[in-house]
Amino acid sequence: MLFNSLQFLAFFPVVVALYFAVPKRARWLLLLGASYYFYMCWKPEYVLLILASTAVDYWAGLQMGRRKERHNRRPFLVVSICTNLGRLFAFKYWNFFSESTRDVLGKFDITVGIPEFDVLLPVGISFYTFQTLSYSIDIYRGKLEPERHLGRFALYVAFFPQLVAGAIERASRLLPQF
Repeated sequence: MLFNSLQFLAFFPVVVALYFAVPKRARWLLLLGASYYFYMCWKPEYVLLILASTAVDYWAGLQMGRRKERHNRRPFLVVSICTNLGRLFAFKYWNFFSESTRDVLGKFDITVGIPEFDVLLPVGISFYTFQTLSYSIDIYRGKLEPERHLGRFALYVAFFPQLVAGAIERASRLLPQF
C-alpha cells in the first residue's frame, strides 16, 4: 500500500478513528496490527523479514542490557550488525556484487556460476534495518536501556507512518511515545 493510494486513503482514517476509540493501554496493539497490515499489503511473506529483525534486535538488546561491561556486550552487537546488514546485503546488493564479480572475472576469461537472487526488494528494508541497528548501538554504548516490552519494540520497528519513507528515528525519541 502506498501513501498516495486510495487504499491508504481509506486505511488511515480508520486507524485514526480506532486509535481514539480503543483504551489507551491497547493503542500500541492497534498500531502494531495496522503497521503489520500496511507492510503485508506490499508482499505478505516479507513480514517474516521484519519479524526476524525485530526478534534478533530485541533479544540482542536484552542481552546487552544484562551486561555491565561494554566488552561483554560486544558479541550481541556483532550478532545484531551481522544479521541486519547480512539481510540488507542479500536483498539489496547481492545482485550488484555478483554481476560485478562475473564481469571482472569475465575480463580474464574466468567463468563462475554466481547465482542471481531474483526477488522483489522488500519495502522499507533499509529504514527498519538502520533503525534497529541504531537501537542496538545505543544500548551497546550505554545511551539507552533496552525496551522490555516486546510489543512496543515491535511497534518501534514496524510503525507504518515512518516505515517506508523515514525518517530513521532514534529509539530514545520514539519508544517513549508508545
